[in-house]
Amino acid sequence: MIYAPRLPRLGTFEAWRDAARALASNDVSGAQIDWAMEGSADSLFTQHTPLPDAREMKVPKDFVPLAKLVCASRAAGAHDLLYRVLLRCRGNPYLLKNRADPQVQQLEVWAKNVRRDMHKMKAFVRFRDVTPEGANRRRFLSWFEPEHRIEELIAGFFTRRFGDMDWAIVTPEVTTRFEGGALHQDAIASARLDLSDETEDLWRTYYANIFNPARLKIKAMQSEMPKKYWKNLPEADLIPDLIRQAETRMRQMQDEAPSLPPVRAERILERLPKRNIVDEMNACARCPIGAQATQAVAGSGPPDARLMIVGEQPGDREDLTGLPFVGPAGQMFDRIAAEAGLDRASAYVTNAVKHFKFLPRGKKRIHQNPERSEIEACRVWLTREISEIQPVLIVALGATAAHALTGTGANLMKRRGKLETGRDGAPVLITLHPAAILRSNNSDMLHNLLRQDLALAVEMLDNAQYM
Repeated sequence: MIYAPRLPRLGTFEAWRDAARALASNDVSGAQIDWAMEGSADSLFTQHTPLPDAREMKVPKDFVPLAKLVCASRAAGAHDLLYRVLLRCRGNPYLLKNRADPQVQQLEVWAKNVRRDMHKMKAFVRFRDVTPEGANRRRFLSWFEPEHRIEELIAGFFTRRFGDMDWAIVTPEVTTRFEGGALHQDAIASARLDLSDETEDLWRTYYANIFNPARLKIKAMQSEMPKKYWKNLPEADLIPDLIRQAETRMRQMQDEAPSLPPVRAERILERLPKRNIVDEMNACARCPIGAQATQAVAGSGPPDARLMIVGEQPGDREDLTGLPFVGPAGQMFDRIAAEAGLDRASAYVTNAVKHFKFLPRGKKRIHQNPERSEIEACRVWLTREISEIQPVLIVALGATAAHALTGTGANLMKRRGKLETGRDGAPVLITLHPAAILRSNNSDMLHNLLRQDLALAVEMLDNAQYM
């Protein structure tokens, strides 16, 4: 006796599960079943025998998630092998954990391919705006050709991601619609949609112009954007020509590269007014911090200061006023400096990073430590300040300043109170940042340590060998 379950295009897993439960609970072997999708041609020996009544059965908890993925696969024999593994799971509840088992291994490969197809659909679906004039809710339309039957598995992602608009994703076999907050899916055969519009033409023009032939790596590009998905992308038909012309365009770019300016051009530039350093910092795009800050905060102090104080970065108050060390940490520094006999007005005070890095939380801006890459990107401004001021001694307040000045911010407590040679050749005294005192449960001890280090800086400046 041969059973021939036919699975619908939508509800495939549910139909397979119901049929498999009825067959497995009646000990029907895999050899007695001809699994196929609805509309598939029957084999010569196919008999549409009614399924037996289902009885209760248990499966490992990992089986159902795996089965949902495998049921979406177009691989030949996927439904049959899934059923055979189901039969084996009844006597071995830990079978799916044995990845060395050839059948389990094959199911995992198919499941991985389906997951990859879902990921690519998330990445490569392109919506077009088809909102009718006067509509109070936006409408979008997209065409996509998945490799597997993933429309049901992926619908939830698009519902959560684009819940504020109406949309439809049309594939060759299924149309998924989200309208008025409700999801609908219909198994409808569709031909490829022509969704070209002015916006798409503009995007293609932009893509062609930003394509950099000098950075072309075909294998890396195709690993992230395999050729089988190119048909879903409006810019994809440009890629073969762009690749073919890459070498010619690269040589053209080299030939058109600007030559060195003549000597007279440099003399003209020397006569132009110098640009303000704050203006240059505000225009800096070496790292992303500047894009969210109000303004850059440069250092302040006498241009001939013998002492330079370097902190971490501006805080909220500094970001708003444009002045360094005017917030709570700056006020704490002023008090401790006065106790140590250090006149702040005679020192040049600045920060290792010139923009305020923060995380918005309601109406507040929460301080975030700068990344190492951001410290390095901003070091050009600190180096310029050191070159212009030519301090006799630099005091590094905290790990960020220590990293910017010496190349590392590690082991701060072991290094504090000691003199090191900075990356620019100037002597650097390592100490704590006053903000650490504000945050610490042992603020008295840290207060005393910072006061001692600042007093040591005053002593060093008074010492003839640092004159």
